[in-house]
Amino acid sequence: MPRLSLNSQILIGCLLGIAGGLWLNIAGSAALRQDTLYGAKLLGTLFLDLLRMVLVPLIFASIVVGVANLRANQKMHRVWITTLAFFSLSMALAILIGFGAAHLFEPGKGMQLEMFAEATRNFQARQMPLPEYIAQFLHGLFQNPFKALAQGDMLAIVIIALFLGIALVVGGERYRNLRLLIQELQELCLMIVGWIMRLAPLGIAALLLQLVASQNAALLGSLLHFIGVVIGSTLFHGVIVLPLLLYIVTRMSPLHFWRGAREALITAFATSSSSATLPITLRCTEQHLHVKKDIANFVVPLGATVNMDGTALYEAAAALFVARLAGIELDIASQAIIFFVAMLGAIGAPGIPSVGMLSMVLVLESVGLPSAAIAILLPIDRILDTVRTAVNVEGDMVGSLIVQRLSGSDTVAA
Repeated sequence: MPRLSLNSQILIGCLLGIAGGLWLNIAGSAALRQDTLYGAKLLGTLFLDLLRMVLVPLIFASIVVGVANLRANQKMHRVWITTLAFFSLSMALAILIGFGAAHLFEPGKGMQLEMFAEATRNFQARQMPLPEYIAQFLHGLFQNPFKALAQGDMLAIVIIALFLGIALVVGGERYRNLRLLIQELQELCLMIVGWIMRLAPLGIAALLLQLVASQNAALLGSLLHFIGVVIGSTLFHGVIVLPLLLYIVTRMSPLHFWRGAREALITAFATSSSSATLPITLRCTEQHLHVKKDIANFVVPLGATVNMDGTALYEAAAALFVARLAGIELDIASQAIIFFVAMLGAIGAPGIPSVGMLSMVLVLESVGLPSAAIAILLPIDRILDTVRTAVNVEGDMVGSLIVQRLSGSDTVAA
């Protein structure tokens, strides 16, 4: 018999975890309930600890590699500066849309999960006056890199990776061996993630069993509400914001763009992988949208690595959703941290399915939110991943057209 795919195994694990939690609520004795929840907690904690184990080296290596990739076209200064400016703008707009939708529609409002009670107490213990908070935040950004890596201080690690990536760009071929070494570290971490993901069906089943055994059906309504908010806001960014930016700069109509990009968008939706879609994205960009080969070959592959509008939007909205479920009120400073980390986390996220959960853990832990919340987010991730990957790929193609126009070349408009 053919082996089940990882997504199918995770789906089965989700169903088993939900069924087990419901069974404990209905028919389980007190002793059985206690023993089962203890075992589920051990297994769920093991899965989360394995993810945390590989999170630091993977995020560090991915951000360094993502930034260092800019060195490939140092002669095209105007092109890559314009590309970076567009990617930064589009991801910033996506994150703001995610925040706005989460605040406007308030998914998770009124729900407070018992399994997050400890995280809530820890978060409240960290609260301090705003001036002291800002001073502490700035002090925490720049640390001894070995200390930050050892303690898993995510914000400091992101800053260190950013500086190192920029230094590799400036240093050029002098530091080629170091760049290749860090790239190999990223590949090794992704291999280890693949091993850990074999445990994902059991880990997610254990986490969901705990969740369902301690909650009521109201959580399902909140989850459906959240799915609707994320899909709606992601489509708003993809259908309104990106085509509007394209029209303002190039005067190309959205219909003309979608006709040319249709094949790549459908493939991205089906595969949930911007990397797997890359050859089709390049073909659509060059042959259907008439972007010059040198610009398309720079902007599109770089975008598949560092331009993740849909991912950044999802992570921002998910952080506010989890905060509500944990009964935590995030202030402006915490949301600013999420903005910064979601953008850099999206830059460092490899363009393949499932690995996005690691950058989600990064965003949650950057402001003290419970990483166990991925038990809620992972079962719905596959549904949301299809839409956000299509928007990620759309952003790459829109970016190539805008960069071509702003760098002085002609585009074909309609």
